[in-house]
Amino acid sequence: MQTILAVTLPFFALILCGYLAAQRGVLAESAIPGLNGFVLFFALPCMLFRFGLSTPLATLLNPAVLGIYSAAALLVVALTIRLTLSKRVQMKDAAFGALVAAFPNTGFMGVPLLVALLGEAAAGPVICTILVDLFLTSSFCIALARGHDAGRDNSRAALRQALRGALSNPLPWAIALGLSVAGLGLTLPGPMMTVIKMLGDAASPVALFTIGAVLWRAGQHTHSRPPAALYLPVALIKLLVHPSLVFALGSAAQALGAGLSGFQLMVLTLAAALPSASNVSLLAERYGADNGRIARIILASTVLAFLSFSTLAWWFAAKVS
Repeated sequence: MQTILAVTLPFFALILCGYLAAQRGVLAESAIPGLNGFVLFFALPCMLFRFGLSTPLATLLNPAVLGIYSAAALLVVALTIRLTLSKRVQMKDAAFGALVAAFPNTGFMGVPLLVALLGEAAAGPVICTILVDLFLTSSFCIALARGHDAGRDNSRAALRQALRGALSNPLPWAIALGLSVAGLGLTLPGPMMTVIKMLGDAASPVALFTIGAVLWRAGQHTHSRPPAALYLPVALIKLLVHPSLVFALGSAAQALGAGLSGFQLMVLTLAAALPSASNVSLLAERYGADNGRIARIILASTVLAFLSFSTLAWWFAAKVS
């Protein structure tokens, strides 16, 4: 466990630093969007571009990995909506709650953390989860949230708009560009690769610091203060049910000879055990959902994940050894 904590503790400590910096006014609130933009449009794309250069296409688009993770995500969405939909939680809020239950913080947190824990071989399965969450999970939940009360035609329009939003995200394009450069056998000039490396190396610490700042900002712009009964169960679904489903489906697939390795299953399960993606609070605010509830789910999952994720990583390490 000490070895696992030596890796996970600094990651969560950086999140706490970002939260405290924003809370204490060391980091101005007006600077948080710029910090987020730096990570999303510069640092993370460079990091993922480098992984795209060095990871085979078959690893990045592994059908077994994509299928198992997609099935688990849809099951979590369905389960969360089924358990939370009520007079107090309408469909729009239930859909966004389902999104934070099924969408881990793989981009800002998962890629650097799992690579630090398991080595660069973990990048391929983690990138698969990013693609599923951007194009399937988020698009489906946003379409549910926007189209439920507007009829079938508007639901389809909402789904198309959500997919267009996913296509505007720079992360999948950075991965595709890295794959293309590697596939064409191109060699980028040394100074350009140095710039890419410098920006990519900045992704992990700045992204973690930004998560903390975004969590604080989300708490300041909430329009409600829901009781723990409306958000804590969803955080527990994220941290406990989601990885359990991934592990169960992956184990069943292995028994059926689906071509999923033990290492890939471990990476997928740990990715699912990550806390909720912090950017979902911004989406909830944009689409008029109860962002107070969403912000508290994300905050609770991030705080609790230090123990739950570290324990799961320790269990896998003990199992492997």
